[in-house]
Amino acid sequence: MEGEEKREENAFVLDFMQSGKSFSNRPEPIAQLLGEEMFTLLEATPKPGATLSLGERVYIGKEERDKILLIKSRVSYSELTQTAKNELPNVVANVVKGNEARFVEIFNTAGPLNIRQHALELLPGVGKRHLESILKAREEKRFESFADISARVPLLQDPAKLVAERILAELMGGERFYMFTKPYRRDFPRGR
Repeated sequence: MEGEEKREENAFVLDFMQSGKSFSNRPEPIAQLLGEEMFTLLEATPKPGATLSLGERVYIGKEERDKILLIKSRVSYSELTQTAKNELPNVVANVVKGNEARFVEIFNTAGPLNIRQHALELLPGVGKRHLESILKAREEKRFESFADISARVPLLQDPAKLVAERILAELMGGERFYMFTKPYRRDFPRGR
């Protein structure tokens, strides 16, 4: 279906406030979530009586949900609670490791962004020399895992960690290019 915006199906709990935010005048339970597919930061209302634990995976798709009543809105990194900000690196790292094939494929297929910069150079610590090594290694044979990348590209730090760090940088905002997330803009139409 063209034109239909892709939505998150599952998300991970970053924070669960049983009595809402401390500065709110309406004490209703609120959960802050991270979408699994596009790393969308969301605020949701849990179903009455539902309890959520940090890092828990919850279904937020269109079908019947067991723990989430409704998605209130998309939020920016700065709107996250301190607990959510603290939990975010762990959740992102777990999503990257749990979807290894998806992220290894980026090392196999990423191309140039423009005449001067390659998409892989957006990963922290990947400069021209690392880029040359990655491109040469993937020409010889596609990468099969993060361990395969580490073994075949000398001096490259932990590839899963590099991907997770890039996702965190994109979630914090202010990046010129976005590989893994959609930039947060306050002017996005509401009510979708």
